[in-house]
This record gives sequence, structure tokens and C-alpha cells, in this order.
Amino acid sequence: MTVRIYVRASTKDQDATRALIDLVAFSSRYGDSYVDYVEHFSGTKLDRPILAKLLKDAEQGDILLVESVDRLSRLSQDDFSILKQRIKDKGLRLVVADLPTTHTMSDGMTGEILKVINDMLIDLLATMAKLDNDKRRERIKQGLANSGYKPTGKKANIAKHNRIRALASQNNMTKEEIAKAVGVGVATVYRVLKQVNS
Repeated sequence: MTVRIYVRASTKDQDATRALIDLVAFSSRYGDSYVDYVEHFSGTKLDRPILAKLLKDAEQGDILLVESVDRLSRLSQDDFSILKQRIKDKGLRLVVADLPTTHTMSDGMTGEILKVINDMLIDLLATMAKLDNDKRRERIKQGLANSGYKPTGKKANIAKHNRIRALASQNNMTKEEIAKAVGVGVATVYRVLKQVNS
């Protein structure tokens, strides 16, 4: 059995490893074999590269250790159901450091009752994490609106757009070749050329 420690922060500016030392120490109660997975990715996204790697690496009976439920999920209920199913399919046991009822595993009736309680608590905490995230985003939006800030969006790179048009007018390159030559995505080439034709 391996303890798979998952720590996450939304951006590279935040310190995802902040809780790692405590979680490594905590993991020793389940044995001395652990692997840590550090991710800088939004908890509102179901598909995260490091979490996907953890699930791929995991074996039946391993422990997925997280600091708190919101480090694992700020997902919608539907997406969290999918993630829980993926964890269950791998045979992982979820241990949440700040949720003591998940720390021990009992057999028999007590174990079944604890499992039901843990499932309900984890669902509740995941829902609260999602709501907290939604409220914070709304407050930021309101604050920006009240300050008079108006996002201008990304400005078009006129030089690149002109180069796209010039290369396209020669009629000897594919849109993919133009994108590569200018250093833009193929979608940008299509968009710029569509503007010319409209």
C-alpha cells in the first residue's frame, strides 16, 4: 500500500507545497511508503494532469491523502461525482487530514456507518468549496464593476495579422503553414482571413 499525497494550488504564485511537510509526517501512520503529487491547477477543473497521473499510478488499496476537501475539489456536483467514481474505480481510500472521521478504517457495522458519514461529509465539504469559490469570483466581479474597471480584452497583433494576409495572398501555403510561419494558432489564421472576406 502506498500513500499518494495530493497537494494543489490554483496558480504558480501560490505555494502548493505549503502543506506537504505536514502531510508527509501525517502519512507515516499508514506506513513509510508515499509519493507526493504537486499540482498548480484550478480545483474547478475535473481533468488535471497531475491528478490524472496520480489516478493512473494508483493501485487497489492505496490511500489518497489530501489536506482538505477543497484541495481536491471545487467542482460542480456532477463533476465531483465523476471524480469520486474514478477514485473508487482505482480502489483508493480517501483520507482528508482535516476530517478526522476519514483517518481510521473500521470493519463491520461501525465501518459501514463511518463510510456513509464520511461520504456525506465529503460531499458537503465539496459543495461548500464550490460555493465559496463561486462567491469569491462574484465578489471580485462586483468589486471590479464598482471600481469602474472595464476589461478591454486581448489586443490584436496588427503586425501578425498583416503578415497572415500577405502570406495568404500568395496562395502557395496552407493555413497550417501560415500559422507556423507567423507563430500563431490555426484558428487565428482562419479568423483573420474571415475578416478579410467579410
